[in-house]
Amino acid sequence: MFRKAGLWLTIAILAALFLAACGATPTAAPVPSAAAAQPTTAPVAPTAAPTAAPTKAPTTAPTTAPTAAPTILPTVAPATGGAPRELVVMSHDSWAASDDVVAAFEKANNVKLKILKSGDAGAALNKAILAKGSPLGDVFFGVDNTFLSRALKADIFEPYKPVAADKLPAAYVLDPKFNLTPTDYGDVCLNYDKAYFAKKNIPAPQSLDDLTKPAYKGMTVVENPATSSPGLAFLIATIGKYGADKYIDYWKALRANNVLVSEGWEDAYYAKSSWGGKGGDRPIVVSYATSPAAEVFFSDGKLKEPPTGNVLGESACFRQIEFVGVLKGAKNPDLARKFVDFMLSKAFQEDIPGQMFVYPVMADAKLPDFYSWAQKADKPAAVTADAIDANREKWISAWTDAVLR
Repeated sequence: MFRKAGLWLTIAILAALFLAACGATPTAAPVPSAAAAQPTTAPVAPTAAPTAAPTKAPTTAPTTAPTAAPTILPTVAPATGGAPRELVVMSHDSWAASDDVVAAFEKANNVKLKILKSGDAGAALNKAILAKGSPLGDVFFGVDNTFLSRALKADIFEPYKPVAADKLPAAYVLDPKFNLTPTDYGDVCLNYDKAYFAKKNIPAPQSLDDLTKPAYKGMTVVENPATSSPGLAFLIATIGKYGADKYIDYWKALRANNVLVSEGWEDAYYAKSSWGGKGGDRPIVVSYATSPAAEVFFSDGKLKEPPTGNVLGESACFRQIEFVGVLKGAKNPDLARKFVDFMLSKAFQEDIPGQMFVYPVMADAKLPDFYSWAQKADKPAAVTADAIDANREKWISAWTDAVLR
C-alpha cells in the first residue's frame, strides 16, 4: 500500500483543502514497498479546525453479530454476450489487486473494471457523499471503521447481504444491515529499528509509556491525525489507552520528549525513519504491524528477517477494518453486488495480504509465507464507534493545540 511520492503530495494537498471544508481526512493503510517516497515538508498545524461532523464510529474490538435481518437484493445473472459493461469501483488510493485475479472476475461477468482512486480514505468517502444521488461509481471500497458511522449516516449505500455473509466472523460485521461489508483488517502500531537500539545498547520500546521516558527522547515520529489515517488510528489508540480525559497529558509528555510530527505515512516511514533510506534519524515510527513483514517481502530475498519490530503492548495499537458497499443509484447494481461477493471470494481474500498488506477477514484465506513475520495485537485499544463518531473532531482539535501550537 505504499504510494508514490508525487501522488502522495497531491493527496496531501487535496486532503488539506478538503479538511478545510469537511474536517479531518485520514488516509488509507500503507505498507512498505521498494518504491520509496520523497520526503514532504515539515509538519504544520492544520490551517482550519475541522468543521464537519465526524464520520462513523469505529469499534476497536468489533461488535456483535447482526441483530437485524439484512435486506437481500437479487443478484442478476451476468451478461453472457455482447460488449463488456464497465463497473466503476470507487476507492482510496491504496487499492491493489493482482491482474489475474481481476481478469478472472472480468471474464466471469463480461465486465471491465474501472478503479476510480479518489484520494485517501477520508477524502474518497467525502467525494462519494458529495456525489449522493449521482454516484461517481457503482461500488465503493475503503471505508474504514473510523469512518463507518459517517458513511452510514450519509445514506449513500444500498444494503446487500453477500453470499458468503454467514462465513464472516461476527467481530468484523459492524453493520448488521450490510450496507457495508467487511473485507480486511490491520493493526496500526509503532515500528522500531532493531539495529539502532542494538547499536545504542538501549532496550527497544515495549509500551506507549516508554516513548515519554528520557531514554527515548527525540526518537519518535508520528503522523498528523488531521491528515493521515494511521495518524488518526494512533491518536485513537492513545485515547483507548489513557482515556478521553488523559490522552492529551500523554501527548504533552510526548511533545516534551521531542516527538516529531509528519503530515503523512510515507514521509514518516521513508524520510524520517532511521531505516527508510532518506536520511531520517527517528528509530520509532507509527506504521502497521504488517510493515516488518513487508520489509522482508520487498527486499527481494536480501532480508531473512525484518529489520524492524512492533510495539504490541496492551492498547498500543488500533485495529482498522475496511468495508465495501454498493452505492445507491449505481448504474450497474447487479455487477456491484457481484463485486462485493468477489471481494469475499477465496481468490480475492488470499490476494489481499500481498497486495494491500492487511489481513483478509475470511478465516479460511491462506496467508503468504512472508506473513510468518507479520504480527497482530493481542489487545488493541478499545474505543467505541459511537465515541469516535461523537468526538473525533474535538479530539483532533485538542491534539493540534497540544502538539502543534
